[in-house]
Amino acid sequence: MKKPGPAEAQPASERIDQRIAELGDWRGETLRRMRELIHEADPGIVEEWKWMGTPVWSHDGIICTGESYKSVVKLTFAKGASLKDPARLFNASLDGNTRRAIDIHEGEEVDAGAFQALIRAAVALNASTAQAKARPKRAK
Repeated sequence: MKKPGPAEAQPASERIDQRIAELGDWRGETLRRMRELIHEADPGIVEEWKWMGTPVWSHDGIICTGESYKSVVKLTFAKGASLKDPARLFNASLDGNTRRAIDIHEGEEVDAGAFQALIRAAVALNASTAQAKARPKRAK
């Protein structure tokens, strides 16, 4: 078995801090702000670093990922298609049966309250799924 290198042993929160600093422009600031809103919405959120460099926020399963591209910061909700989005924040990945995403372009602001409501709804959905899986099966 391969021993983890220094970067692999680094906590996810530090790796996300580094990503934000490396971006050094509006994308880093946007990712920082969205991360802050995620933690405010759910103080029990767990930060992970997956798929060779993607920030992931989880609670009883993945809530969302935070990816940065040249012209957009993309927050993809793993079970977004199952969430009510009355503020219509989801504006990307709308055709799939599972995921939904929010693409944020330079200069755009996301409604903080509506975003945090999506985070809380995703946490509740994951919790209900985890509880259902934990229930003992009835004998037939």
